[in-house]
Amino acid sequence: MLDTAFHYRGDTLYCEDVPLVDLVKEYQTPLYVYSANYIRNAYQKLKESFGGFPTKICYSLKSNPNIWIGKLLADLGAGADVTSGGELFRALKAGFNPEDIVFAGVGKSSREIVEALRSGVGLFSIESEQELRKISELAQSLNRVANISIRVNPNIDPHTHEKITTGLRSNKFGVPIEEALRVYQLACTLPAIRIVGIGMHIGSQLVNLDPVIQAANTILDMAEELINTGIRLEYIDIGGGFGIKYKDESPEDPEIVAKALERRLRDLKLKLIIEPGRFISGPSGALLTSVLYTKTSGGKKFVIVDAGMNALIRPALYDAYHHIQPLVRRDKTEIVDVVGPICESSDYLAKDRLLPQVFPTETIAILQAGAYGFAMASEYNSHPRPAEILVDGNKVRLIRKRQTYEDLIRLELEAEDL
Repeated sequence: MLDTAFHYRGDTLYCEDVPLVDLVKEYQTPLYVYSANYIRNAYQKLKESFGGFPTKICYSLKSNPNIWIGKLLADLGAGADVTSGGELFRALKAGFNPEDIVFAGVGKSSREIVEALRSGVGLFSIESEQELRKISELAQSLNRVANISIRVNPNIDPHTHEKITTGLRSNKFGVPIEEALRVYQLACTLPAIRIVGIGMHIGSQLVNLDPVIQAANTILDMAEELINTGIRLEYIDIGGGFGIKYKDESPEDPEIVAKALERRLRDLKLKLIIEPGRFISGPSGALLTSVLYTKTSGGKKFVIVDAGMNALIRPALYDAYHHIQPLVRRDKTEIVDVVGPICESSDYLAKDRLLPQVFPTETIAILQAGAYGFAMASEYNSHPRPAEILVDGNKVRLIRKRQTYEDLIRLELEAEDL
């Protein structure tokens, strides 16, 4: 059974206590809808799973950066994992405590580093020797001290989609494990640098968590070596990546990671940082899209909807599966391709899928779309981005207005001869 925030009451699909057909009437489509209670419950589940020892849960803004979702989590006591100056700006606007923000990412610019230093972020996750030197130089120029953790690449296969692996030697992320000790020793000599941790992140959508445990133990071995050489550590950051069910996966419970690491963390007197994103936001959201037309070509039936790869790129980019349900349940089914309005043959949301029969003007819900949905949306073909809604019980909040045509050109310079 799919773990999702959306369910039928009778023949009508709901998010919490709100029928989705009512949202479509008021806000039109395409429309992203999120469940506040699912987000709270997912956060609480992680808090309980890792409650046996000091753990900081830093929500990964990359999965869904809307500031209202950020505020919801900040109010619960979460920290934030950011990977750009823009995500840092969002995190601060959402109300996250700067001391609970981890600034990660392989390509931090000087401007972004300065903004983070001035904001007082709690931790820089270092991805290269050059970055370490740059942060030292900038922190010294600002008369600040940068708390740092080095992201170590353990070269462990996470057994996930090849485009979302981040802990293999062939990936661009982190410092190779064989070079990490030398980089830590360098950090000890640099001004305005305070070593506080060690980190890793091996990939996303990890349904088998054995690789996470293996990688974490490898990093803990290195932490023990560093401690024995006199380098003081407070944290180990194991990243995020906890998977969710999209189709027929059986994701393992993150609690097994907590249980596997608890003894070593206590022995080394280390606090833990985790950076969940998809686990919290993914099942909380759905993309609602209306049927424009249906047609048959070459023996294949197409359902053409008003949202495509511009609104949800995961199927086109990763061949990802998303469960699809009509807003009003129907028994009769047929095999169809669900495609969008974009001028690309890769613009599809489902291929050869057995779905309830739908007709023009009806609306379907693309489930498990709360993570890497709107976050990766674009204006391709000059389609305005969708609106976003947060449902909390029977309360509805518009948390992002639908983009307009005027918005599409707002930042473009006017030519004098137009």
